[in-house]
Amino acid sequence: MSVLNRIKMTAKRVGSALTNSSNVSLSEINELFFNAWNSTGGPDISEITYFTCLKTLSEAIGKMPIYLMDADKNRISDHDTAFFLQNRPNPYMTPIQLFTYMEYCRNHYGNGYAYINRLPNGKIEGMYPLDPQQVQIYINNTEQFTDRKYMYFYSDSRSGKSYWIDPADIIHAKSWVCDRTLLAGKSVREILATSMAGQKASTQFLNDLYQHGLTANVVVKYMGDLSDEAQKKLLSKIEAQARDSSRRMISLPVGTDVVPLDLKLTDSQFYELKKYGALAIAAAFGVKPDHLNDYSKSSYANSSMQSLSFYINTLLYNVSLYEQELNYKLLSRSELAAGMGYKFNVSMILRGDPEQQADVLQKLVQSGIYSPNDALSLLDRPPCENGDVHMVNGAYVKLQDIGAAYASKHLVNNPAEGGDNDETK
Repeated sequence: MSVLNRIKMTAKRVGSALTNSSNVSLSEINELFFNAWNSTGGPDISEITYFTCLKTLSEAIGKMPIYLMDADKNRISDHDTAFFLQNRPNPYMTPIQLFTYMEYCRNHYGNGYAYINRLPNGKIEGMYPLDPQQVQIYINNTEQFTDRKYMYFYSDSRSGKSYWIDPADIIHAKSWVCDRTLLAGKSVREILATSMAGQKASTQFLNDLYQHGLTANVVVKYMGDLSDEAQKKLLSKIEAQARDSSRRMISLPVGTDVVPLDLKLTDSQFYELKKYGALAIAAAFGVKPDHLNDYSKSSYANSSMQSLSFYINTLLYNVSLYEQELNYKLLSRSELAAGMGYKFNVSMILRGDPEQQADVLQKLVQSGIYSPNDALSLLDRPPCENGDVHMVNGAYVKLQDIGAAYASKHLVNNPAEGGDNDETK
């Protein structure tokens, strides 16, 4: 069915609803305008591989806490912006919800926005996420390309009001693939529209197969010649009996036979093609097969290496994107020059299993890099008394002092070689 016919049929249903009732649901109106977009197997987010990739990336960013640090890597908690990113960005959301939603929008729509609401004195009141579908970017093309100013235009669908937003008052996280202006990102589903349609079609095929009881198509053979109307009547009776789950047998008219068509998904390599399509979509997001429960080439034994690979090859870019955007929009140039900056705590996803974690902490404490209390804090344990002391092996010496102990021992065994000292005595 063409897109135009779908819109016409939906318009008739909505028109009938207007005639029979004074209330029309929002879903019916949305169906009128957006049903054509969802005509190929439903919305993109209904595809399980696509949804899993969105979930993995969004939750990975959301579950990492972010801290404001100085040049010496000390956490700063008394800054004006630290409270909003570490405790409550706005009265309705927690930091994990804000960053999870922004990362979801960045991957699903290509852009994630958060409005920085500033008070008249310049202090921040809160940060509020915006619907990317309601945000537009306007740029002045008449100026020189090195000095082209741009503004964000946001339309609030609930109140009907529109707002012009200065770029300094909006956190904009965009995809690495941008449009021609380099100001707005493009989503993966826009780029891989053909692959997404194929994956949704395969899912729809399986759903239809399950709804028909995993039965193949059949050929009905009959004697003589039947009109089109008689054929439809015969087939409808046979199909009604076949769909009746309460009966195990069906009755056929005399001279009629039913021959099933052989259906083998293995012959068409359906599983292999569907798996390849799923891995291709996951690769476009940078999501590893183990996040899709595909452990054919991995296992739980190397889970720590998989987490490290996922961070380096996928999350490192995303984390750096948010850190650089937050530093530029929330900190002054003097604060940046002093070495201040926001950092995500990536150790939340790199902890590994308890045995590996204990081995790493032991080595860090014994080498003097961590104090015992530093290790306890990573294990969410209270500090111990006198635990802020850094300890190293007493046999360690400075590089410039290597061999000094042997020289002293040599002078003790050969006092005559210290002639100057003897003459002084």
